Amino acid sequence: MNREEIEKLIDQRVEERLAAQEARAMTIIASKGTLDMAYPVLILATTAAAMDLETSIFFTFYGLDIINRRKNAGLKVAPVGNPAMPVPVPNIIGMLPGMTAVATAMMKSWMGKVNMASIPELLDLARESGVRLIACQMTMDVMGVKREDLIDSLEIGGAATYLAQAAKAQINLFI
Repeated sequence: MNREEIEKLIDQRVEERLAAQEARAMTIIASKGTLDMAYPVLILATTAAAMDLETSIFFTFYGLDIINRRKNAGLKVAPVGNPAMPVPVPNIIGMLPGMTAVATAMMKSWMGKVNMASIPELLDLARESGVRLIACQMTMDVMGVKREDLIDSLEIGGAATYLAQAAKAQINLFI
């Protein structure tokens, strides 16, 4: 090889590496439909999109509640079985009537103090940022969720839809 061929080969390899870096992607499986699980999904997705990562969220099982137009503004925090709850009383207290409302109000209060966007606002931001929102067709069938129950601007797909995205992503999260 002469010098010109070597330089051409180096330029080609550099371009290939830059192209590979530009095609960064992240997927998230959202499987839980509580307020305290919706925030991490949407914050990570919108942040990834802001960092120019091709981002998708696959909503399955109770995660469908996050994109349910009638439920997403009223998501709650489940205090039962949630040892991270900061209440300084035994976890069993979470079973008492009204404790879900108390835990939800507490989290909404924390979010309000720092001017955190609501779940519907974060969903709007995700859509505006180009995050691909995918509702699991099989889960919709199993749980009786209709397309009209869900927010606009999302796709319906199955496991293959998610796996096609995950196969090319550098970051895959299950939340």
